Amino acid sequence: MNDFKVVIDAGHGGSDSGAVSSSGVREKDLTLQIAQYMYNQFRSKGIDATLIRSTDETISPSDRVRRILDAYGDNSNVIVISNHINAAGGAGAEGAEVIYALRNDDKLAKNILQSLGNAGQKMRKFYQRRLPSDTSKDYYFIHRETGRNTQPVIVEYGFIDNPTDLSKIQNNYRKYVDAVVDAVIATEKGQSVPMAPLGDNYYIVKSGDSLWSIANKYNTTVNELKSLNGLTSNNLSIGQVLKVSMNNESGNTYVVKSGDSLWSIANKYNTTVSELKSLNGLTSNNLNIGQVLKIPMNNETGNTYVVKSGDSLWSIANRYNTTVSELKSLNGLTSNNLSIGQTLKIPENNSGRTYTVKSGDSLWSIANRYNTTVSELKLLNGLTSNSLSIGQVLRIS
Repeated sequence: MNDFKVVIDAGHGGSDSGAVSSSGVREKDLTLQIAQYMYNQFRSKGIDATLIRSTDETISPSDRVRRILDAYGDNSNVIVISNHINAAGGAGAEGAEVIYALRNDDKLAKNILQSLGNAGQKMRKFYQRRLPSDTSKDYYFIHRETGRNTQPVIVEYGFIDNPTDLSKIQNNYRKYVDAVVDAVIATEKGQSVPMAPLGDNYYIVKSGDSLWSIANKYNTTVNELKSLNGLTSNNLSIGQVLKVSMNNESGNTYVVKSGDSLWSIANKYNTTVSELKSLNGLTSNNLNIGQVLKIPMNNETGNTYVVKSGDSLWSIANRYNTTVSELKSLNGLTSNNLSIGQTLKIPENNSGRTYTVKSGDSLWSIANRYNTTVSELKLLNGLTSNSLSIGQVLRIS
């Protein structure tokens, strides 16, 4: 038997219909449907659960709070889930939000949102909201009035005034509820719900971010970001997921993906880990999925080359079919010493054409692509075997 209890609230009810869609769907009906299914799911897993309302009845805020506290008392092992459907989020607003109390940490809210994302719903944000007249207090009474120890969260499953989002909720509410139930259980076990890969077109808001700084990173505008995400203000929350422009890996930025490391990214863009860390103000080698990194411009494009670990003037001269003397003369060097991250000019008629090896490549496929031969590629690049490494740069005749 689990040692935590769950109080399930179906938002609104009776004379309070909540938000209403243009087709007449009422929030109070959807939340009751969600709450009833949630109650059955928790009970089926042997978890004590109580429904605040099981019919379409009007409940005042004070009575709702009384029922919540009467269920299992004001205890830290009591989780309160208040189910709602959002509205008035701006044109095209969609996705789930989770709001948690000032007295609690973000673990439960974050797990619920990420679990909903894994279930297929768009993730907007998890956050706290303060009462404007007294910022030491929560904005919503379901957080503010439900004791000092309970863990209340408001789950907004999507937007009732967005027909597409409403249809997703109606067709998938059981899947979304299952996701919430799983997130609660995982949190109580001290586990984190892994986030599904967001893809390159999304960005997770971090501390210090603003719409302006994010727009600048993705070479777009604040207005475009607001339009793309249905935002009506410039306010952002840490953990909020934003859709960004489609070309977010063009130019001189790169979005970190699962499996990436500073080494692999540096190798991909012919730069160094040290230069990446310096350019991005990083103090460690740790990366987060969705993190945007600045990439040194002109790493090996045109007539320049960035020195990497293991390079020598001889190896660079050999790669570009030039001489050590010519490289030293062009770059004003008085010795053969090089520094990692140093940028060298390459003689214009020697920079030639290069190709960066990708997963699945072979000398045969590259030779075929560039209408040359394996032998010619090996000779041009000083290769003694047919083995290639991902990120390796080959000269093409």
